[in-house]
Order: sequence, then C-alpha cells, then structure tokens
Amino acid sequence: MAAPTPHRSADWWRDAVIYQVYPRSFADGDGDGTGDLAGVRARLPYLAELGVDAVWFTPWYLSPLVDGGYDVADYRTIDPAFGTLADAEKLIAEARALGIRTVVDIVPNHVSDQHPWFRAALAAGPGSPERELFHFRPGRGEAGELPPNDWPSQFSGTTWTRVPDGEWYLHLFTPEQPDLNWDHPAVRAEHEDILRFWFERGVAGVRIDSAALLVKDPALPDYEEGTGRPPFIDQDALHDVYRSWRAVADEYGGVFVGEVWLPDAERFARYLRPDELHTAFNFNFLTCPWDAGRLRRSIDGTLAEHAPVGAPATWVLCNHDVTRTVTRYGRADTAFDFATKRFGTPTDLVLGARRARAAALLSLALPGSVYLYQGEELGLPEADIPRDRIKDPMHFRSGGTDPGRDGCRVPLPWEAGAPSHGFGARSEPWLPQPADWGEYAVDRQSADPDSMLSLYRAALRLRRGEPGFGDGPLTWLDAGDGVLAFRRTHGLVCVVNLAGAPAVLPPHERLLLASGPLGADGTLPADTAVWLRT
Repeated sequence: MAAPTPHRSADWWRDAVIYQVYPRSFADGDGDGTGDLAGVRARLPYLAELGVDAVWFTPWYLSPLVDGGYDVADYRTIDPAFGTLADAEKLIAEARALGIRTVVDIVPNHVSDQHPWFRAALAAGPGSPERELFHFRPGRGEAGELPPNDWPSQFSGTTWTRVPDGEWYLHLFTPEQPDLNWDHPAVRAEHEDILRFWFERGVAGVRIDSAALLVKDPALPDYEEGTGRPPFIDQDALHDVYRSWRAVADEYGGVFVGEVWLPDAERFARYLRPDELHTAFNFNFLTCPWDAGRLRRSIDGTLAEHAPVGAPATWVLCNHDVTRTVTRYGRADTAFDFATKRFGTPTDLVLGARRARAAALLSLALPGSVYLYQGEELGLPEADIPRDRIKDPMHFRSGGTDPGRDGCRVPLPWEAGAPSHGFGARSEPWLPQPADWGEYAVDRQSADPDSMLSLYRAALRLRRGEPGFGDGPLTWLDAGDGVLAFRRTHGLVCVVNLAGAPAVLPPHERLLLASGPLGADGTLPADTAVWLRT
C-alpha cells in the first residue's frame, strides 16, 4: 500500500475502505459452481483497481456449511471447497503485494457439531471434562423432558437440543452450532492460539462474529423479554476476553472489528476502549431508513458514542446478512429489520439505485472506515431465490416465512455474455443467478462511465487522493429540511438531498463528484449526493 498522504491516518484501519468477500460467491476458479480462493486470487487486480485498502473474508474454514461457513469444524484448515491452507497463504501474500491487507473472520461463540471437541463431548457422556467445554445441562420437568431455560434463538426456533443420554446442549443459532463455554480456560487458550495462527500467516485483522454473545450468565437463568440485559448478551466478563485478545493482536500489529449489536451506546463503547477492540460495526447506520433526520441522528449518535474512547466509526450499508441496499432503498420501508423480511415485498429498483448511489457518497465522506459488501459496487439488487433452491437455515427455522439471506449471496456477474455471467465456466452456480444478472456484469459496467462501478472507482480514487476524507472532524452545515450537508477538513463538503424537491448547492470552487446529473440550473436533484471543494 502506498504511504498515507498527510490527511490520512497513520493507523490504516482508522480510515480504510474494506471490501467484504463471501468466498462461495465471489469467483469460481475451478468451475465447480462454488467460489474459491483461486477465483479470488485471479480477481485481485479488480480489487486493486477498485481501490480498496483491505479485504475481509467471511469464514473459509473447514465446515459442513450448514450456516454458510459460520459452523466451523477446524479453524486451521481451509474447506476443500475453497482450496488449501497454501492457497490462503498465497492469497494473503499476493494481496499484500498489491497493497491490500487481509482480514479473516473468527467465530468464537460456537463451533460446528462436527468439530472434534463436540464429537468428543457427545461420546464422553454427562459429567465429563469434554462436556465442560460446552453448555450441557439436564432438562427440566419430571423426566428432564423440558429445555433447561427459555432463551430465544438468534434464528427462529429453540436454543436447546436433547442428546440420547438425556442431557441438553445450548445453541443460540442452529442445533449444528453448539455454543462454547467461555468460562473454561481451554476455550480461551484455544482461541488465542487460533489468533496467533492467522496473524503469523500475515493477516492484518480479525472480524469477530457475534462478538457480544460469547459469555453467558453461569446460572443460565430464564429471561423475560424487556426485563433488562439478557443473560446471554453483553456480559461484563466478556471484556476480560477481549483484553487478552488485544494483547495478542498488539504483538503482531493486528486489528479487530467486532460484530456488536447493542442498543446501549455506553455499553457499546466499552468494547472500544484502548485495550479492547479497535473498531466495531455500526449497525444503527446500516438499519436506518432513507430519511434525512434519522440519518443525521444516526451519524451524530455514532460519532458521539465513539468519541469518549477515541475509536473510529465504521460505516456499512449492507453485508451478507441483510437485504441489498438497492432493493431496500426502493421499498416503502427503507429501514432494515430481520423481522420485516418477507417474500414478495415490492421494490422500485430505479429509485433504489439512485438512492444507493447517493448513500455511497454519503458513507464514503463520513469520518472513519467504510465496509463494502461484494456486489455493492455493481449495484446488485436482492435476488429472488426459488424456494426449492434456498439454502439458508433462517428460512427453514422460520417455518418458511422468512426468505432468508441467500438473495444477497448470489454469485457475482463478471462477464455479461459468458456462462454463469463469468462466475465460473463449467458448472451451474451453487445459488441460481437471475436471468438479468448480465446487465450488472463487471465488463459491461467498466465500459460505462455512468455505471455504479464507475462511480465507486471514482469515489475511492478521490477518497484516497484528495485531502479531507477519512478520519477527522465533521461539521454540519445548514442546508434546509431533508438535506444533509457537512464539511470535513480542507474545504471538503458533502451534500445529500433526501427532500422531494431540488436543493441549492452551497458556494463552491469545484464539483469533485456527483452521484447523478445535476439540474440544468445547477441544483441538486432529489436522492442525489455531491462532493464539493469550497
């Protein structure tokens, strides 16, 4: 990576643009229908041209893939569907040679039921040391026929499964993902060793899945909704875990980003103290509707909760778990909530794409780091997956009412006229691509100066080279109802019009970039954003 220019932070992670790769759907190097590391390596020049600073890979470890790889059977082995450990090491090195750092995904709350530890626990029986690594308990009721408590699942359904000897084990997600017991020293030691394993192979950072769920109240008490902090989320002892992790990361110069879904700003900020996590995802911004007042409050709240601990904010519009931005912003309800996902929700993709372009310039102009999800730069919409092709356990555990997350995980289109739109040559992709996927293909968009891809390339080039972007202060400007306008340093101004009528731009020396055409009179149309130099 080129040396930071004077306006950029010396700590790369404070203002980086990090691209999320879902390996199964990025690029298929061997043509078997599943994306792999060979495919990613072949497309590294694309990521370099896009202008990202780092790539975050969702889990690539050995896994039965019941939950998209978040059911890990071996953290030190690459799943054969993706390649080998040697492939991963080559990928990390080749990316680094292009100035792109690598961030891996660690899943510490649970393992796969095929993990050697859990298989040993099942074989060892009640009261064994092997079962102490998990949460095994006798059931309630006269014959132990009832679950040990009433905790709700992160997916629909129960959080307890009974094994043949009568005991029950806890799984906040699917039964194939048993929760680890983080009060056990062996669990803590194992994960510190896993961190060292990947840092020693050159990774620059670690994304921590479900980062607030690891530690449970040891009594495993019942929980009544609305009666305080749940006994399986945000337990105080969790901070001891992350302080020990931070000591490991500091040995290697590594960084953390936590997946922390918490409504309490003060408790959220605790995870970002100087001796804990470096950053955490900003889900308030991600779930916020396309509304000027709500977005401003989300931005102000995010910056305020980070300020006391000196941590940079992270901005993200979509990921592998949520409805794609173009689709969400084209709906009547432009917010995101898992509970509102339903089949057949109407969307206006033209409107959604216009808003997504404006949102891209908004997020990239805010102070801190930005995460892009693969295909976001192509303006991909959420795909409709035929019900008989859905893989996501969220769909099945909802009784078929939730379409699940497969619609944002469809393999990328690279070449409009090629088989599987250039994703892989020989086999049908593991998830079906829509018939119109070719119109979003990289080769087609690369030739169109007005495409979403061209907008992202231009925005990332300016963000890296022009002063005022990245970490630093933000000052709001008075721009009228429905318009967001703020100043960064060096006279950089971002204006986003969410009102229903054109807005007058502030005086400026130069228009750096616009998400869409300005009016003939130089005004900013609705659902359009600009970067100005004043």
